[in-house]
Amino acid sequence: MTQDNKAEPNRIPRSLARAVALPRPSGLVLDWGALDWRGWWQKCLTQEIEQRRLFPWIAVCFGLGIMLFFQADQPSLWAPLGALAICVAASVRLRHNLFALSVCMALAAIFAGFSAGVIRTRSVAAPVLTRVVIAPVSGFVEAVEDREEGQRILLRVVSLEGVAAPERPERVRVSIRKAGDLTAGAFVTGTARLLPPPQPAWPGGYDFARDAYYKGIGAVGSFTGSVRQLEPPTPPGWSLWLAAQVDEARNALTERIASAIGGAAGGVGAALVTGKRGLIGEPTNDVLRAAGIYHIVSISGLHMVLAAGTFFWLVRALLSLSPGLALTWPVKKIAAIVAMIGATAYCIFSGSDVATVRSLVMTLVMFGAVLADRPALSMRNLSIAAIIVLAREPEALLGPSFQMSFGAVAAMMTLVPLLQWRKEEAAPSTLIEKALAWIGRSAFGLITTTLVASFATAPFAAYHFQSLNPYGLIGNALALPLVSLVVMPSAVLGVLAYPFGLDAPVWALMGLAVAKVLDVSAWVGGFSGSTVVVPALGISALALLNLGLLILTVPISHLRWLALIPAGAGLAFAATPHRYDIYVDREGAGAAIRNVQGQLTLVGKPSDFVTEQWLRADGDGRSVDDASLKQAARCDRLGCTVETGDRRAVAFVKEFSAFEEDCRRTAIIITRLDAPPSCAAPVVLDRQALAERGATAIRLTPEGTETQSVKKGREVRPWAAASAAETAPAQEKPRPARPIPEQDIPEEEVSTGEPD
Repeated sequence: MTQDNKAEPNRIPRSLARAVALPRPSGLVLDWGALDWRGWWQKCLTQEIEQRRLFPWIAVCFGLGIMLFFQADQPSLWAPLGALAICVAASVRLRHNLFALSVCMALAAIFAGFSAGVIRTRSVAAPVLTRVVIAPVSGFVEAVEDREEGQRILLRVVSLEGVAAPERPERVRVSIRKAGDLTAGAFVTGTARLLPPPQPAWPGGYDFARDAYYKGIGAVGSFTGSVRQLEPPTPPGWSLWLAAQVDEARNALTERIASAIGGAAGGVGAALVTGKRGLIGEPTNDVLRAAGIYHIVSISGLHMVLAAGTFFWLVRALLSLSPGLALTWPVKKIAAIVAMIGATAYCIFSGSDVATVRSLVMTLVMFGAVLADRPALSMRNLSIAAIIVLAREPEALLGPSFQMSFGAVAAMMTLVPLLQWRKEEAAPSTLIEKALAWIGRSAFGLITTTLVASFATAPFAAYHFQSLNPYGLIGNALALPLVSLVVMPSAVLGVLAYPFGLDAPVWALMGLAVAKVLDVSAWVGGFSGSTVVVPALGISALALLNLGLLILTVPISHLRWLALIPAGAGLAFAATPHRYDIYVDREGAGAAIRNVQGQLTLVGKPSDFVTEQWLRADGDGRSVDDASLKQAARCDRLGCTVETGDRRAVAFVKEFSAFEEDCRRTAIIITRLDAPPSCAAPVVLDRQALAERGATAIRLTPEGTETQSVKKGREVRPWAAASAAETAPAQEKPRPARPIPEQDIPEEEVSTGEPD
């Protein structure tokens, strides 16, 4: 320092004089370099460790391992189990180093999830039908579901003519138009048309074949004639007997409730109690979906909580009537045990579906925390429930039921406390003021929980169902109080009174509430824009939005703010969906092609279900019978031609004589016939190509085409490998495979499924 600077310590250095003299900019200026990012990060991590928020990430890693399994091609079991053992041993060895311990446990959870997927897939392995079969079949009726158009049964097969025992499915699901008095446990025989469980209608669509595989269903179809009941050749096993008894009891109670209430409300009321939804007409389903409250007819978290809560409240209230018991007995824990038993019985009686079992696990974990004097609602308990559910059924991770329920619960546990009703300093004094305050708090809590749950589940609804219900908040706010306060308590009381024959008045009361719920649904569903069809989200958008939800809900520190990064990126991807231009049916029965106007044009005769899947994936709200779907196609008896937006011609060939002209002048050939080897079209999707690839979708690019198919190359999936041979005639000699453009397999097109 110079002498002058020593004499004048407050003098401004010459290097800063110009900066001081300049006018200061208005507004807030952040000096990012001055921020202590390392200190902020360490402070947040310290808070996470102190609050024990690292444990929930084990469940996240477990799920990641399951996702990796479903991307693998014929994985072995020894590899993930060996890696799991190594990671566990490393965790024990490095337990005094927190960072190393966390990394080893995360890897161990990933390999554990991968192993769970392998074990589950091998444990349910069963033959899957590889071709269409019309033959006599006989077996035991495992479950019966009454429907408006007849019955649908789950048949445990004993014999199937023309199919060898090693190839015979263990279970088939068949429909019967006139079943008579068919009941669960009966041994029946008849001629049925059976076919392999269908694979997705487009790459990324709902994979029924995968869901059927994990349910043990190896074929689907219908009886073509009369069905006869016979004496069984052997007595049914105990598991079949038990399943039949439970199903018969469910059907009897379903009929009792539906007849006591009557009409559409009877079908909905029965479904709320027994889980049998076959008596609900499709118009009623549409009304409930449009109002955003269709979830009430699927026995899951809401029903399990309300049923278990009713048991818990009743037992605790009854025991508390005695001062001696209330003071000397652990009344709360006794009520929790009774609630756990009641919830388990309710799960078994309602059919033990995936969503119901998942909800039971969550409920048991919550009441188990009560027994252990721990908080019932915590992220740790939710993580334990997720691990148990995924270890039991890893495939549930891919379905919307698991994703939406756990996402909604995690979001509500995190965000709803931040939006709690703020108590006023002056407490209400009169009874009316107290009642109004209670109503206000209840209404505010219902609105906030519904709003949070709606936002948390919106990405999953857009991904799986390609639809959003903007007025779901109104529908839930008006309907859920009736369901919570009247319908479900009536359901519990009705089931208790049913063995005594005193349940009719209870079902009548329940029916009145259900009818009001349907009235509310019809009113809300009548709003303009009550159902918005959106294009299918790519897996990248869903993954980023899901990551944002995890970062928002799992941490307890300011690390939550980091959720804005993946959530923002996910919204950007969702706002710019990358649509397909051509959808082709798995058997070549039809296709949907984007025309010059930018809309899909239908050619051929695909099924209504497949057409609806294509339209929804494209974000097209037209119905399958809309006349505009076929207006842009030029068709004759030989086939159809559609001109795309970039003026390329796509031909759908119905007669062999059309190949000569169409192969010469069109860019893409689609047909269920065998195209001649001389066909010069750049892309040919004929019978053999579709048998190898399955349902196919194409994007048109300036450089050519991007082709995606359900069956990706030579990868083998247990639920799809058998169908690669699709129904070629036995006498036909194999011909050289026709090459089609090598398909790109970006991450955003990975297939997922949804429950039936």
